[in-house]
Amino acid sequence: MKYLFNSRGQHIANEVNGQLHARSGKNIGHYLQNEKIFIDIRGHYLGEIIHNNRLVHARNSPYRSLNFGVYGNYGNAGNYGNPGNTGAISLPSGYEDINIHLLN
Repeated sequence: MKYLFNSRGQHIANEVNGQLHARSGKNIGHYLQNEKIFIDIRGHYLGEIIHNNRLVHARNSPYRSLNFGVYGNYGNAGNYGNPGNTGAISLPSGYEDINIHLLN
């Protein structure tokens, strides 16, 4: 299990065995290892990890217009608690925080 944060250091999601889960535990996406990206439940590009634990969206990702297919819903992983704020960072050019409403 890995806690994931936005650029402001806020806990936004958890990665559990290649599955992306909302803070509440709801399955909201999947990790594609070859592409090193997360896709949402519908198969669309959601984001990627930078700086080891920041889940962000690359504005110029070549995967934005692709659909990877529906991988299914892996259910609820449960609530892993709140690890607190991990501190703010500056995002590299071309990256932005993921709309938190997409992760609920």
